[in-house]
Amino acid sequence: MWLYALQRFGMALLVCVLSVTVLFCIAYVIPGDPTAIALGPRATPEMREALRIRMGLGQPIYMQLYHFFSSLLRGDLGVDVWSNRPVIDIVKETLPKTMILAVTGLGWAALIGIPLGCYSAVRRNKLDDRIIGIFSIAMISTPSFLTAIYALLVFAVTLNWLPAIGAGEPGNFGDQVVHLILPAFAIGFAWVGYLSRLVRATMLEVLNETHIRFSRAFGLPEWKITLKYALKIAVLPTITLLGMAYGGLLSSAVFAEIIFNRPGVGQSALAAVNTRNYPVMMGLTLSTIFIFTMCTLIADLLVAALDPKIRKGL
Repeated sequence: MWLYALQRFGMALLVCVLSVTVLFCIAYVIPGDPTAIALGPRATPEMREALRIRMGLGQPIYMQLYHFFSSLLRGDLGVDVWSNRPVIDIVKETLPKTMILAVTGLGWAALIGIPLGCYSAVRRNKLDDRIIGIFSIAMISTPSFLTAIYALLVFAVTLNWLPAIGAGEPGNFGDQVVHLILPAFAIGFAWVGYLSRLVRATMLEVLNETHIRFSRAFGLPEWKITLKYALKIAVLPTITLLGMAYGGLLSSAVFAEIIFNRPGVGQSALAAVNTRNYPVMMGLTLSTIFIFTMCTLIADLLVAALDPKIRKGL
């Protein structure tokens, strides 16, 4: 198990390094002069050059990348061009709000998608199974930003059941929960379909295995076979998907925050892109990459702990 964990950690570290390198190169070739945007049209060439030197933009790209990784190892993500605040402070303020939104969206999707897939497998090829399949494919095919827009129009504008924008009054937990419902619904909607389809497929495979047939031959109740024996095995691939889903929901949460005007990584990243604020843009993106990689790593280690075949390479 320790060897498997070490291998997975090494791969996760490599993914983070390659992702940061590619991201840095993309940011380097983005058109537009960040000093002109930051200082405005009335800035003199001397002022722009001074800011360019302070941001390190006058150095070759490999030197900029070297200094970036050196600072990253020290826990330094740079300084905001506009406010001169450390980027790490901005990440600490915005990232938890986005993570809460992603956890809520994934939580309700798992609570509905996993039982729905289990029920669909038990009712294989019946009318209700086909209806669930149609709705699951429709959910998967609907982009999260489109779900967010229609949820906003229906539940906030037309029916006036839920608030349209904002994150709720600070300190008022009930108001914050109410403001969280629509964004969480929007980003978790498609994952209900993903989870139900995966659980159904794995359940059907497990229900045809030998030990399940033996359980039926010994006269065990069908509900006990399904919940105690089949679902415990079928849920293992779902754990891996949940780890990947959380990383995907972070990106979906960015769009939801923009649509619902919620504070978080989405709003801060959009402002950083518009102003070519490279340190903030890199810091926020790097934090989401790290969380995505860690979620996938934790899911892989959890599955390996539950399934000896995986960690033994079988």
